[in-house]
Amino acid sequence: MTLEERYEALKQKAARRRADFDTFVGILETQTSWLTSPASSRFHLSEEQGLLRHSVAVAENLLRFRDILAPTISDESCVIVGLFHDVGKIGMPGKPLYIENDNPWEVKNRNRRYKTNADLVEISLGARSLYLVSRYLCLSETEAQAILCHDGQYVEEN
Repeated sequence: MTLEERYEALKQKAARRRADFDTFVGILETQTSWLTSPASSRFHLSEEQGLLRHSVAVAENLLRFRDILAPTISDESCVIVGLFHDVGKIGMPGKPLYIENDNPWEVKNRNRRYKTNADLVEISLGARSLYLVSRYLCLSETEAQAILCHDGQYVEEN
């Protein structure tokens, strides 16, 4: 199954919030670097479509873990959290977080193919991801916490 087929299969699992989900995905796909963005500037899937590859794999694995550990959590919730946990890595519509590095020395000697866009307001990955998702999808507290905290951000007593 191709990456695109796996991604489409996951999108079909959004049911209860289908209209809002489709609106958000439509914005991601047409106004941002969602479909092409790397997952990092030089390490984890630092390549075109790296973020999508990572996000699809996380959503698929979350569904597998859910089947064993928490079968009452909906497919839709797993897909939303899995696909969008790192969506902050796109930056903002019209302002990608990662842009091609124009310094050939850094590309060659440090394997830094991308650099961070200095035109973006600096905000943590979890907070940016939660900000983007919550503008379009009504999230449960658990979904919001999963998106905010997946990258090691601390939530007291939880």
